[in-house]
Amino acid sequence: GRCRAPQPLRLHFPLTRTITESGPSAGPFPRDCERLAMSVLKFTKDHEWIRVDGEIGTVGITDYAQRQLGDIVFVELPAVGQGVSQGGEAAVVESVKAASELYAPVDGEVTEVNAALTEEPGQVNLDPLGAGWFFRLRLVSPNQLDLLMDQDAYQRYLEDLG
Repeated sequence: GRCRAPQPLRLHFPLTRTITESGPSAGPFPRDCERLAMSVLKFTKDHEWIRVDGEIGTVGITDYAQRQLGDIVFVELPAVGQGVSQGGEAAVVESVKAASELYAPVDGEVTEVNAALTEEPGQVNLDPLGAGWFFRLRLVSPNQLDLLMDQDAYQRYLEDLG
């Protein structure tokens, strides 16, 4: 595809007004082509996602996973500085239905956690690919990303699940 700047973010509030933002932080994607090409979104068969920007990956669970879990009531996050291994347990999610582990999509060292989830775990249900992220890590073996699915492959995987 061609590299192009995203459209300004337009937030609509019923019966009030439309807010239009522009500038470098106006959307989920950076404006310049070089950085846009560096941002990668990958998925695991366990329904985790990782968005990689440079050597840092942001990790969370997919919309499919949060729908399967139901209302999320508790999240246990890893410690900053903790090493995680691809396929190893990195966090815990508890919902009204079940408890589930979040597995690390790649090897890395946790650099940041989304502490807001400890107070508002429901953010995972509301915005699983955005505000509901769990942690960020510094990638140890970026080539492990090649073992994960891109968005099209993940969508086919979900269709195969029925």
